[in-house]
Amino acid sequence: MTKESLIAEIKKLKKDKNAVILAHYYQNEEIQSIADYTGDSLGLSQQAAKTNASIIVFCGVHFMAETAKIINPNIKVVLPDLDAGCSLEASCPPIEFKTFLDKHTDYKVITYINCSAEIKTMSDIVCTSSNAIKVINSFPKNQKIIFAPDKNLGKYLNEQTGRKMILWDGACIVHEAFSIEKLLSLHKKYPKARIIAHPESESHILEVASFVGSTTQLIDYVTNNSYLEFIVATEAGVLYKMRELNPNTRLIPAPIYDNNSFSCSECSFMKVNTLEKLRNCLRDELPEIMIDSNILEKAAEPIFKMLKIK
Repeated sequence: MTKESLIAEIKKLKKDKNAVILAHYYQNEEIQSIADYTGDSLGLSQQAAKTNASIIVFCGVHFMAETAKIINPNIKVVLPDLDAGCSLEASCPPIEFKTFLDKHTDYKVITYINCSAEIKTMSDIVCTSSNAIKVINSFPKNQKIIFAPDKNLGKYLNEQTGRKMILWDGACIVHEAFSIEKLLSLHKKYPKARIIAHPESESHILEVASFVGSTTQLIDYVTNNSYLEFIVATEAGVLYKMRELNPNTRLIPAPIYDNNSFSCSECSFMKVNTLEKLRNCLRDELPEIMIDSNILEKAAEPIFKMLKIK
């Protein structure tokens, strides 16, 4: 079947089933182009919260589809491939995290949305990289806080807020793949380029960046500035939207450690979703995201607390 035929079938199935396709910026270009809404974790959560669709097809990774189900327990949520996992989510096993929390009972818990539903049930509030500072500042300055699971994001947030949050030792392999040596060498080649980076990156990358922000904030920074060259240190999929909005801007992928070419780091989990799998999950309404009702209800509380923060 041709790509055009697949797209036509997807559009027909979506209409017939009153489905909405939500896609993360890290998805393949053909999936982003067919989605009803493309966004980062915060934007996708907000869209999921206000949808009137009968089915949500979530083109992203498992914890994102899981979050959409938590927000919409009465709507069927499907994911093109259940193997679309997350290295950051995997770095915070629920049993180990529970043991850790039992040693810090007087702490409030803020968890980055990139975690499992079980971890969310142990949280006071959830955040995304877009709203993390607002979420942290919603607590009194003297409140003891645990931040999980991303230590790199947590360290950056401590610096930005002046807090001393205890950080869980987790990380995203995609954002830890950038080589500072290659990045500095590349910047010498393009000295006018602004280095921009996602806060999940390691400190030595953030220290040389002209701007640090969430996926959407990076896109907005490129779009709303007069600079004509940017070195982009985040997952490769975001370049599609950046190029679409800024066709005359030079966008240079930040180099990674084990690749001789100058390509952005790619999330292999994000890339397991394909147009064919998208068509199949719309047609068959499978694989469906299923969550135990007790976990679902407990995980909903910190998510809706986050969504109320403006």
